[in-house]
Amino acid sequence: MPQKRLNRLFTPIRDFINDSRATGIILISCTITSIFLSNFSLTQSFYTSIWQHTVHITGNSQIHLPDSYLLLINDVLMTLFFFLVGMEIKRELTIGELASIRKSLLPVLAALGGMVCPAVIFSFYNFHTPGKSGWGIPMATDIAFSLGVLSLLGKKIPVQLKIFLAALAIIDDLGAVITIAIFYTATLHLIYLIFAALAVAVLVGLNKSKVENILFYIIPAVVLWYSIFNSGVHATIAGVITSFCMPLKSLARMEHRLYKPVNFIIMPLFALANTAIIFPDKISDVFTSTISFGVMLGLILGKPLGIFFFSFIAIKLGIASLPSNTNFKQLWGIGLLGGIGFTMSIFTSTLAYESESMQVISKVSVIAGSLIASIIGFVYLYNFKNTTHLSLKLEHPPKTAKSFTFTPGIKTAGA
Repeated sequence: MPQKRLNRLFTPIRDFINDSRATGIILISCTITSIFLSNFSLTQSFYTSIWQHTVHITGNSQIHLPDSYLLLINDVLMTLFFFLVGMEIKRELTIGELASIRKSLLPVLAALGGMVCPAVIFSFYNFHTPGKSGWGIPMATDIAFSLGVLSLLGKKIPVQLKIFLAALAIIDDLGAVITIAIFYTATLHLIYLIFAALAVAVLVGLNKSKVENILFYIIPAVVLWYSIFNSGVHATIAGVITSFCMPLKSLARMEHRLYKPVNFIIMPLFALANTAIIFPDKISDVFTSTISFGVMLGLILGKPLGIFFFSFIAIKLGIASLPSNTNFKQLWGIGLLGGIGFTMSIFTSTLAYESESMQVISKVSVIAGSLIASIIGFVYLYNFKNTTHLSLKLEHPPKTAKSFTFTPGIKTAGA
């Protein structure tokens, strides 16, 4: 009896964790909690100071490491997030939905449009302002949130739409990583870049030698992270580079181990730390800023316009085709959900601006824009769910849908 009661107690928790919507729900809850604690008079000072608290990991002043809880989360823990994203990108490029030019062309072009148009809209408002460096903020699509919102529509949404959105978001993340590495790197230190290159050479050598034991990759991966951290390039790039050097056979096992720690520990911590935002006395000042216009319109308008029209042109030219069981109206809905840019957009905000006030404006704008995009996208696609349901009855999802196994925020794309 006690064991049965215990199972009844923990089964709902287990079901919640395995639900593709769980990550999105947790991130939203953490964001709301963090914003409340940051602006409630009794907790404001204590809560916001936690993340800036200075920590000393080693007593050696020659070893330069992150020195606050915020930096530990953004530079160390988020490296594991990027490592997981990198594994997904590699898997999809080699054996998944992006393994051939024909399969990958539509989501690649859609992602490209979804990055270019928001950046153009942002630059239109901020080209001659101090906030012009934030053009990369509205470029990203959040995998967890976007797929989480799509999953709320249930099985009546074609699995092909989930696959397309997941592929688009993965390519989008790759674009965001490249943008960070190239455009948000202030100064470079050559000696550390040399050490980083040597570490990469070791990792590639292990892969070429068909070494599958993950333990052998740990030391060169740590050296790579430390070298990149001190080189001037953001340390999280080490996660993506390492993942691309890992043997393909080890990916599924590593993804299985990292899926829950990343999505249910690291991502909530990231949300708590990076949304510890103290609103200005006049919140209206935030939404009258050109930065706010650029970020929000980039997400709400730029993302769907770019995703849809780049896809539309490619399809009309015959170089790509619509996913089966879908139509252009649904493709526009996917573009709307592409405007959910929470994680990567907030992360880019911390790199684009040194000014705390500019970071506050951009982060609040990201949260507001992502929320509006999710509501509009959900309501829009909800109106087409009956038509979608009919198409699913007429044709079974293709077997390739099973290739999406461990995507942040969604356990299986076909779930």
